[in-house]
Amino acid sequence: MGKNVRTVNHRHLGRVLAGAAVAATATAVLIGVTLPDSASGGEGSGGGPQGSAAEQGQAARQLPGVVESPPAQGKTGKGRDPLTDAELKRARTLTLGQSFRESGEDVTGGKGPEQLSTDLAELTPDEVGAAAPPRRADVTYYDYSDDTYVTKTVDLGSGKVERTDTQRGVQPPPNRDEAREAARLLIADKLGQELKKDFKDATGKALTSPDQLTVTGFVYRTGVDGPGPAATRDCGKHRCVRLFTKVTDGGPWIDTRQLVIDLSARSVARLGS
Repeated sequence: MGKNVRTVNHRHLGRVLAGAAVAATATAVLIGVTLPDSASGGEGSGGGPQGSAAEQGQAARQLPGVVESPPAQGKTGKGRDPLTDAELKRARTLTLGQSFRESGEDVTGGKGPEQLSTDLAELTPDEVGAAAPPRRADVTYYDYSDDTYVTKTVDLGSGKVERTDTQRGVQPPPNRDEAREAARLLIADKLGQELKKDFKDATGKALTSPDQLTVTGFVYRTGVDGPGPAATRDCGKHRCVRLFTKVTDGGPWIDTRQLVIDLSARSVARLGS
């Protein structure tokens, strides 16, 4: 009898959280599209060509005698075709650069900023309708060294980084690596004990790695998503996420929505505490 009740409860929880996850995913996509434009304000660095030259100069001073050749063109698209695999790779290589790679920090604390997205950039009004408009890419990063959201626009033909926009307090949806790192931090934290207990009850095995879970991350910002406890007061300035957590291979959902993982501070807090 007890086993049947637990199975029903797991299935019910799975349905509830699955519905919430779909709704939250749609919200996260909208936030990811609208936030950068609405939050740009006066905080962007407006690096443009001068910013790019400064970065190259700094890299040269840091590593004298090291000259990086631009990546090969590879297969290119035409007009407004989606970016090809070769263009995606070229855009990321060109926008990362030696200086940014050395100074930036990713979600695990490694060198180089966390790369979030690469998209075909919009045309300027005078380029619309041109027979062969330039192909540019917008590449976005989150730099954990100073909690900044960085967008770099590169001309894929010339290889020139035309614009660099740096913003604070802008939090697009986390990528897969960020969600995985959040799960790893949660498992290692004392507030992850309930997650590990529920996992053991569901599978009979100990939870030791994020690879045992399917996780989806959603941004948490104090003041926007609720007042939150004192431990989350920097969320919004910091990169904070909540997780929808599911046992892999068709297992049940485990409710971790009350836990906030601050990826910048590498800490975990509970809402309502």
